Amino acid sequence: MNSLSPAISSDDALLEVKDLSIFYDRKPALRNVSLEVKKNEIFGIIGPSGSGKTSFLKAVNRMDELTPGMTTSGQIRFHGYDTSTWRNLYALRKRIGVVFPLPTGLPLSVYENVAFAPRISGVRQKHDLDEIVEKCLRRAALWDEVKDRLSSLGSLLSGGQQQRLTIARALSQDPDLLMLDEFSIAVDPVTTMRIEEVLKELKKEVSIILVTNLVQQAERLADRTAFFLNGEFVEVGRTTDIFDGVTSDARTTDYVEGRFG
Repeated sequence: MNSLSPAISSDDALLEVKDLSIFYDRKPALRNVSLEVKKNEIFGIIGPSGSGKTSFLKAVNRMDELTPGMTTSGQIRFHGYDTSTWRNLYALRKRIGVVFPLPTGLPLSVYENVAFAPRISGVRQKHDLDEIVEKCLRRAALWDEVKDRLSSLGSLLSGGQQQRLTIARALSQDPDLLMLDEFSIAVDPVTTMRIEEVLKELKKEVSIILVTNLVQQAERLADRTAFFLNGEFVEVGRTTDIFDGVTSDARTTDYVEGRFG
């Protein structure tokens, strides 16, 4: 972490976003987002496709630097530190894990998929790697299914298993914040529910941002929820309030009740 003095913030805020706007080739994709993600909570982000949800995750992880034409304005603070001042992007991304919609396993064995990042970080002893791999696979509720085929290619697993392997790989860096973008698109309903149970347990250890088009999933999992619509940050509130109609914008209620989207 950079040796900077953190800003004054609420004690339980892990991520603070203020006046964030995102542009692609100078065209706005998301405007004026101000919110915070607290420690050990699941923070839901809902909204129709094209609302800027994935762009938000990219901005948090500074993927704008890898995306041609993408620029941002505003401020993002993680652990109280302005992320734009982090000189070591690897160090930042190690602490902010991302799981994208489709499983994207490395062309390696199950074991090496999880051990890859720790090896890059300098872990060399086999017993240390073994411990990390087992711990992460257990945290992703996958260990019992793959413990006897750790040397098999991760790509040979089922879709749901590959998605959980992707989660295990993200956890192998021991992040403080885990961001999931539509994790259930490529998996069946039974596996979706299993991963949801995993996330409820993980919340005890990490904060989670859950981007989902499934409003019922946000209702089941999220402590608080933000609503994005057509590149606009509409509002954020307690999930129970959002789904009970206690909102500041009628469009939020219309969306969660299925009147559009």
